[in-house]
Amino acid sequence: MVEKNQPSLSVGVQCRLLAISRSSFYDTPQGETEMNLDLMLLIDKQFPDSPFCGVRQMT
Repeated sequence: MVEKNQPSLSVGVQCRLLAISRSSFYDTPQGETEMNLDLMLLIDKQFPDSPFCGVRQMT
């Protein structure tokens, strides 16, 4: 785990040692929007009725 207040190793060095990018360390995950959740629910309901449809036909 990367620690911000580590005096002997900078965040960049810690990320490099753990093989993760610095941008992913600083990035805070965003939740799904309400509209996106509603669309995913509609697709989930529709899929059992037409499992032969691919992603292009479903969206």
